[in-house]
Amino acid sequence: MQVSIKWLNDYIKFDETAEELADKYTMSGVPVENVIRADEGLDKVVTGRIEKLEAHPDSDHLQICQMNVGEKELIQIITGAQNVKEGQIVPVAMIGAHLPNGLHIKKGKLRGLPSNGMLCSADELHMDLDKLPEEQKNGIYILPADTPVGVPAKDVLGLDDVVLEFELTANRGDCFSVMGLVREAAVLTGNEPHYPEIKVNEDDAASAADMVKIDIEAKDLCDRFSARVLKNVKIGPSPEWMQQRLEGAGIRAINNVVDVTNFVMIELGQPMHAYDYDEIKGHHLTARVAKAGENLHTLDDSSRVAKGTELVIADDEKPAGLAGVMGGLETEVTEKTTTVVLEAASFYGPNIRRTSRSCGLHSEASGRFERGVDVTNTPRALDRAAQLLQEMGACTVTKGIVDVYPQPKEPVKIDFTAEQINKRLGTKLAGAKMVEILESLGFAIEEKGAEVYTATVPSWRNDCTYMEDLSEEVSRIYGFDNIQSTTPFGRVMQGRQSARQNFIDKIKHVLASLGMTEELSFSFTSTEMFDKMQVPADSMLRQAIPIMNPLTDDAPLVRTSLLTSIMENAVRNFARKNTDIRLFDVAPVFYPKALPVTELPDEVVKLTGLITGRRHPFGWNQSNEMVDFYDMKGIVEELFRALSISGYTVEAGEHFALHPGKTALFKKGREVIATVGELHPAVAANFGIKQKVYLFEMDVETLMKYTAKNFHYESLPKYPAIARDLAIVVDESVAEGAIKTVIERNGGKFFCGVTLFDVYTGEHVADGKKSLAFNLKFQSKDKTLTDEEADAGFNSILKAVEEKFQAELRA
Repeated sequence: MQVSIKWLNDYIKFDETAEELADKYTMSGVPVENVIRADEGLDKVVTGRIEKLEAHPDSDHLQICQMNVGEKELIQIITGAQNVKEGQIVPVAMIGAHLPNGLHIKKGKLRGLPSNGMLCSADELHMDLDKLPEEQKNGIYILPADTPVGVPAKDVLGLDDVVLEFELTANRGDCFSVMGLVREAAVLTGNEPHYPEIKVNEDDAASAADMVKIDIEAKDLCDRFSARVLKNVKIGPSPEWMQQRLEGAGIRAINNVVDVTNFVMIELGQPMHAYDYDEIKGHHLTARVAKAGENLHTLDDSSRVAKGTELVIADDEKPAGLAGVMGGLETEVTEKTTTVVLEAASFYGPNIRRTSRSCGLHSEASGRFERGVDVTNTPRALDRAAQLLQEMGACTVTKGIVDVYPQPKEPVKIDFTAEQINKRLGTKLAGAKMVEILESLGFAIEEKGAEVYTATVPSWRNDCTYMEDLSEEVSRIYGFDNIQSTTPFGRVMQGRQSARQNFIDKIKHVLASLGMTEELSFSFTSTEMFDKMQVPADSMLRQAIPIMNPLTDDAPLVRTSLLTSIMENAVRNFARKNTDIRLFDVAPVFYPKALPVTELPDEVVKLTGLITGRRHPFGWNQSNEMVDFYDMKGIVEELFRALSISGYTVEAGEHFALHPGKTALFKKGREVIATVGELHPAVAANFGIKQKVYLFEMDVETLMKYTAKNFHYESLPKYPAIARDLAIVVDESVAEGAIKTVIERNGGKFFCGVTLFDVYTGEHVADGKKSLAFNLKFQSKDKTLTDEEADAGFNSILKAVEEKFQAELRA
């Protein structure tokens, strides 16, 4: 938001300089980012008349000018400009001037003759060349013949204005208008504002209600919708003073109707739009939600396809404008327009913001609607626009305003006490002082008791709803620098990571030490990724939260699985010829409680990993073996060892994205703590992957639950162990983990470990059978074991596996 000092001065007079006023605004919480002076560098530029002009004796292109600049004597200036003549009045930069283009004017000589200044062009004065006629864009700028001589050029050229550039916070929507800034200036300077008298002469016999009908269908997105009708409209340029005010606000003048709507928007903070009445089908405007697939043809001559969430202003056939953002091209006011419908409304800010971002359109209007406008202001804005156009002689005004206001806004009332505000601010202000400050800001205060009050919030202050908001108003006007600083008191706690953060760091350290690389990925995915991963149609993973304004159309959902993210990164590596990959990711996934979302989703931290390619780094002294299932299984087992997770079992399992015969589930009891397996061939084909890929997936909270919390230490054994080898033949369907479990349960008190060291199928082993060889270890803490004691444990194990699995001892 930017506004010129001249515009503020139209409604309030103050003695402060622009810089002093900017400082007062900033210290009161209405920050001024920059003070822009249009007259910068023009301090020593005055108007001068060329009294005599003659050619330079030693040059064929220089001319000698005898200039009258309002001093007793003429001054001599040498110029190379060819568009000057005697009697013309031009801007003259005197000696010592520092022009906006950086040029410093000094006394000098040109071809031996003294020159005491410089005649200036429009470009050297930093004027807007786009607004000048062609003959004034080049050469010396020629001023009107009746221009006084010797006066500051900035006054004549209209370059004596100063623009304040505000960097307003989102809650101060009221200050996105000249009136709002004038209200603030009145409080800060103590001067009385004089607001324009808004009075319309309804000089046309027709009634607006008979000419146009308006409705609100989307009552949750549009609070109020008002319109006026202007007849006998004459399109032309707006007055110079209005163009200057708009230019100071950073808005380009177009024509009187458009300029007036922009002027009122900046002045009152109420965006408006003008429609060509004859182009409105059915002479009927409705605020409704766009239909999905509907064409939105806006003033920038761009066509957009509606998603079905945008609010539009539509006639009886099609949208006539994107509500709160930009009007429609078909109903644009042109030179042929004779009847205009002026529209002012109040729209739901969050919807306007979403629409603006999704369409890639940001306008002065959308910025104001996003922050909230004064719903009571629409009739006043329509009257102001009609008044301005009427004063220009550009229209006649029909009778009445068509106003649809289904649920009039009730004023907000806030109860507070002086003690509450003083306690919050650390001040000792009297209640009367607080009342004085709040009333100066437009709040109506009712005293309920001894320093007990009720404040009625003015309609333009949508940001004030609680006592805390009132305390902020009191403090900023009283002056933050007047509030005594105190040392905060409270218990100081050392900042540290949570147990979960430490656990995750340990996981990362372990996996990195195993040669894996951590990936960082966006928390977004798509239905296409679910399809490629073969996620079942009824899986909860497909109940992903849609993003209202996705960064890219390729990822419109919030992810429910890390597998989609790690597969995307793997494919990205394959595309860049990197086929030896070891990745892991620890990050949250999001499970909504219901769709559409009405409350925050469950955020669950998952761990996933992926390996593929060579087992060893490429080199002359390394083999070219490829990683297999057992490499990934080993990584998981080493991670569990480092996390002190033990007592788990491993069994065959199933997973939608993994090979049905090469998937293992790590379990504690009945709970799965890890899933490990080879990527399903169909999934690999979906991603265009032609080599074997191995994955694991875990839940971090589950891992934390099973990590050992209490540890005890034992001394190293003093006595030797006895080892026995057990080779048995069992059915191929019997899992090695199940056999290990039986061995551990039946080994006796001296049993201390089992290791599978051989798996064999083939000659001397029947079809459908396999041979498993285990090394059994027996040891005592207090004595040397005898063979008989070890044999007792061995025989117990053998008997148990024979009974449980119909195992046969292999000779």
